[in-house]
Amino acid sequence: MKFIYKDLLNFLSEKPSKKVLSERLFQLGHEHEINGEIFDMEFTPNRGDCLSLKGLSRDLNVFFGNILSYKSFQEDIEELNLNFNNLSPEVCPKISFLEIEIEGNTNEYKPYLENYFSLLGNKKVNFFTDISNYVSYELGQPTHCFDAKTINNQLIFENRICEGSFQTLLGSDINLAGNNCIFSVNSEIVSLAGVMGGMSTACTTSTKKALIECAYFIPEAIIGKSVKYNLSSDAAHKFERGVDIQSQEEVLRRFIEIVRGHVSIKNMKIQTFDGGQSQKDNIPIDVTRINKILDIELEEEKYLTYLSKLGFGIEKEIVIPSYRHDIASQNDLAEEIARVIGYNNIESKPLEITKKLDKSVDDVNRLKNHLIKNGFSEVINFPFTTNEEEKSISIDNPLDSNRNNLRTSLKNSLLENLLYNERRQKDSIKFFEISDLYTKSDQIYQEKKLGIIISGRQGHNYLDFSKKLDYAYLSNLFNQEFDNSVFTIEEISRTELKTKKKDKIFYLEISIDKLPKHIFKGSESSLNQINFIKYQAVSEFPSSTRDFSFSITDIKKYDEVINHLSDLNDKNLKDAFIFDFYENKKLNEIKVGIRFIFQSTLNTLSEEEIQKSVNKLLKPIVDLEGVSIPGL
Repeated sequence: MKFIYKDLLNFLSEKPSKKVLSERLFQLGHEHEINGEIFDMEFTPNRGDCLSLKGLSRDLNVFFGNILSYKSFQEDIEELNLNFNNLSPEVCPKISFLEIEIEGNTNEYKPYLENYFSLLGNKKVNFFTDISNYVSYELGQPTHCFDAKTINNQLIFENRICEGSFQTLLGSDINLAGNNCIFSVNSEIVSLAGVMGGMSTACTTSTKKALIECAYFIPEAIIGKSVKYNLSSDAAHKFERGVDIQSQEEVLRRFIEIVRGHVSIKNMKIQTFDGGQSQKDNIPIDVTRINKILDIELEEEKYLTYLSKLGFGIEKEIVIPSYRHDIASQNDLAEEIARVIGYNNIESKPLEITKKLDKSVDDVNRLKNHLIKNGFSEVINFPFTTNEEEKSISIDNPLDSNRNNLRTSLKNSLLENLLYNERRQKDSIKFFEISDLYTKSDQIYQEKKLGIIISGRQGHNYLDFSKKLDYAYLSNLFNQEFDNSVFTIEEISRTELKTKKKDKIFYLEISIDKLPKHIFKGSESSLNQINFIKYQAVSEFPSSTRDFSFSITDIKKYDEVINHLSDLNDKNLKDAFIFDFYENKKLNEIKVGIRFIFQSTLNTLSEEEIQKSVNKLLKPIVDLEGVSIPGL
């Protein structure tokens, strides 16, 4: 969001320079760029309260003081008698309406309003809409302007399943689907609430009488709608992050003040519908807890002063402001204090872990260690899937429209992992995943499950290359066969997988709670036993494979070959292993196939580079007496 530097100064008691203001904004966690007189801000999604001059100045109050006594209309206003029906008060617990009629010319704006359009590059639309946009910039509360004569003193709000076409005030037609918050007149949808109004009731340059709607919508009802319908909307951006549920009438009074600063007001009426919403729980005053979280020594008086300047009420407890939707615990208050102090002013200390993981977490770690020791790789997949089943839980606003259901099984995800790796010439697949799964019937159920999928060879060791991963391997994975009543091992058919591989695929899935307790023994896992491995990025360049067949005329020389393989060192060598082995005891001879895999993290290897590495690696092996490469 963009702010004009001088506009922000008007809300601050002190008048910091751009440099000082910039430093404090970064300290508070608000990233930005400065382009001349414009501060281009980037706020985290949890700080919807800062999306206005008023909101940002509130956050800066701890450093510069803020002036929130901006001029607004303070006189009594006649009560509006609007025929309004709120059918979804749980979605819209509070809404106010202003009916205002003007007379006179509205072609010229005050300098501050002209600057809002010219410096920020905002487009003028019509008088009422322009004022609405400016008030949102100033106070952070979107309003919507209806041409009063199109409403005919009746309006319905509801959150329901909608179908059919809707023409926005921009003139674009969208096809409504699923649940939507809407305003309607005589069964005609006139506004996609919280996102954008409709063409049929929009104000124009000739509108003299308007109905201004100012509402609080719960963020959950608005999130994703602008993306779903491809509508760029400042209103949706703010409603998704949460506006102040207590500001509606105040905003409309500021609206009136700006209007009467430009034209004469012939008539105005106001009405508020308040369905009530429970106040957020207060947070106990506990500076000891804050000091422990941040590892600082802050006096209670200073702690309370900081919070008071940030807008928190100080009574017997910490009272959370109605506009701070992101505050719920002592941890959140600790973050507020850290922002004010400055993270760079809090001494860094090494992390000390003294508490052991709880038993359930520790059991899962033991299980993971057991599987990893047996050559398995853990995978982590998205919890969403395209497959819809009777017990599936659908997502109203999925990140990916093709994955709009929560998984009821790990099978399809692990199968995708297997096929992905097989297509990249992996010949030994041993994957597992531990994740929460969700199902619904009369209620929603959550269950943590283990999924295992195997296919191909058991390993790269010459003793394992001919051994296949099969039913017996999987059933004996935990040193004994499981009771078939607990789970079953499934063989997955390759018929519909569109793969040339012929190795059988086996899969099992079991609830963690139903796993035999013996598997957790002998694989101790606690925090002090975890070996942290430095992350290495996967190369984006292709690998190259070279296979060589070695003839060893003396079986005793085999161990020397293996030792040389263990000591191989080349920057381009990614892996080396035995893929074929034949022993002829009568002739005292061994035939062994060794596969070298070359890959660089910097570039695609040329044939010359690969050959140079091959010559380097083969020489110490073929130099051994009794070892040769037939045909070389």
